[in-house]
Amino acid sequence: MKLRQFAAAAAVASAIAGPALAVEEQGALPLDELRSFADVFNQIRTGYVEEIDDSTLLEYAIQGMLQGLDPHSVYLTEEAFSDLQNTTSGEFSGLGLEVGMEDGYVKVIAPIDGSPAKEAGLQTGDVILKLDNHPVKGMSLPEAIEMMRGPVGSSIELTVGRPGDSQPFELTVKRDKIKVASVRERWLEPGYGYLRIAQFSAHTGDEVSGALDRLAAKEDIKGLVLDLRNNPGGVLRASVDVADLFLDGGLVVYTEGRLPNSDDRYEAQPSDKLNGIPLVVLINGGSASASEIVAGALQDHHRAVVMGTDSFGKGSVQTVLPLSETRAVKLTTALYFTPNGRSIQAQGIVPDIVVERAKVTAYNSRRVTEDDLAGRLDNANEDSPARDSSDSRRAANALLSTDNQLYEALSLLKGLNILGMHHQKTKPQLAEPARAPTPPPVAEAPVQGDG
Repeated sequence: MKLRQFAAAAAVASAIAGPALAVEEQGALPLDELRSFADVFNQIRTGYVEEIDDSTLLEYAIQGMLQGLDPHSVYLTEEAFSDLQNTTSGEFSGLGLEVGMEDGYVKVIAPIDGSPAKEAGLQTGDVILKLDNHPVKGMSLPEAIEMMRGPVGSSIELTVGRPGDSQPFELTVKRDKIKVASVRERWLEPGYGYLRIAQFSAHTGDEVSGALDRLAAKEDIKGLVLDLRNNPGGVLRASVDVADLFLDGGLVVYTEGRLPNSDDRYEAQPSDKLNGIPLVVLINGGSASASEIVAGALQDHHRAVVMGTDSFGKGSVQTVLPLSETRAVKLTTALYFTPNGRSIQAQGIVPDIVVERAKVTAYNSRRVTEDDLAGRLDNANEDSPARDSSDSRRAANALLSTDNQLYEALSLLKGLNILGMHHQKTKPQLAEPARAPTPPPVAEAPVQGDG
């Protein structure tokens, strides 16, 4: 065995296991296993049918080590590292998909609002089987993402499997510049606002605060729907900033890991921007990571009613560990827990009220009432309110048929408002986490790959 190969193997092990990840109980590096690694490395570089340079082979080794850990730990090449930085800034080029790896295939967590992928009809839960007729099976997640990225205006053909469909189908999607409009707001009805967060990027907290200000400038807010459906997550700090806007102080989330700086607590400031008005949070299977942090915190503090279906269940934190100026490792270093100590990992947030997405058609039977009768007496109260106009009924029926979950959320908000069930300022008793250190904060990273 050549000394150079052994040194290369030791360098790889050092890059992954030391010194950033060294802990006392790990002890010395396993020399026998390193010798085996160096032997395999040498056999490949001398005997493989095609010549592979040492640096490429070492990158393959690093990728293999990380792939064996979990779906979110990846080796970031120069291009992937740059893409990661672009994604957290809220703008990148590609299809507009948030994806992960499952059973060797690329699984769609959520298409980004307004993206080519969304317009092409890709849905949460879809599995990408081929990219331009190249089988995805056997690719790493970064390799698949690299194929989905490309120049603006270029196209890629996707072979997609969809749960419930017996046969895969093909889609041609044209790449575009993806500028994530992470926050949108509008009025559902007078007094009842709607706020949609599509992804948590660096400035999402400020964007949500501005959206609430714009709503409040037009009229008083009686209730708000916070829509986190198909939100794949993003920057951890941004989720804390958003939850902070709706909480009157208290713990938002805490993390636990093996690194000394991976245990941390994130607290909300004592100021609820909406002063306790009724709040409904919508989630579904595409709501992951940072969106689960927000939903879990508001649920544990009894600040909001969480409605929809179970969330994705990504309760891990990824830290970007730079290896050089152009390369890094994105490594899972901690798990996060809601204020009550619930781990979301592989379980998700369970909504308070389960509402499945369904196609609903309103039955509009126009009944004859006293008001329709000829010669009927007028109402004795001069200031009696007018009955709902046909326009408002049509608007409600349209919402019911296009988004039954949002319709139910609006109905619940109205009920809470009628009953005067505003958020009580008394804080619930929360379970104390087993460990509560306050070291430097964990480095932050998006939850998955973006295509």
